[in-house]
Amino acid sequence: MTQEFYDKNAVELAPLLLGKFLCLKTEDGVLKLPITETEAYYTEQDTACHAHKGRTKRTELLYHRGGCAYVYLCYGMYHLMNVICGEENVPQGVLIRGAGEYDGPGKLTRAMGIDKTHNGVDLVNGDVLWIEEGPQPAYRATPRIGINYATEEYRNILWRFVAEKESK
Repeated sequence: MTQEFYDKNAVELAPLLLGKFLCLKTEDGVLKLPITETEAYYTEQDTACHAHKGRTKRTELLYHRGGCAYVYLCYGMYHLMNVICGEENVPQGVLIRGAGEYDGPGKLTRAMGIDKTHNGVDLVNGDVLWIEEGPQPAYRATPRIGINYATEEYRNILWRFVAEKESK
């Protein structure tokens, strides 16, 4: 995907990532899974965003210009992957919650082998981890999951995007 694609804000980008392919180069070849679920995290005002309490060593990547991966450890056991997007110094990212048959962000990264070594990887020009074009599916927007610590406004905002399953 081009730099311009990642220059969008998180709320714009999150549904556009649905149907795109999350790709990872491995020793056995390239794993390529269609993205099925995303969540937007947008600016320091978003009480669910890691940047809510400001710029720190951990959140530094959120402040970068879009086009890199932000991978962090959650609950001491799951690596979660976000796509950093938007303009520099405006902290935001899109959590990849599901791809292919994997319906949870920790299950997905574990299955693909995405971990902390992928933190900061360039998604625009990289050859290890990247996103490729794919068909845009129909989708629905819902509240985000697992953010009970956020204020009610940000717990209920419709910033989770889920691709509709094709009927057979």
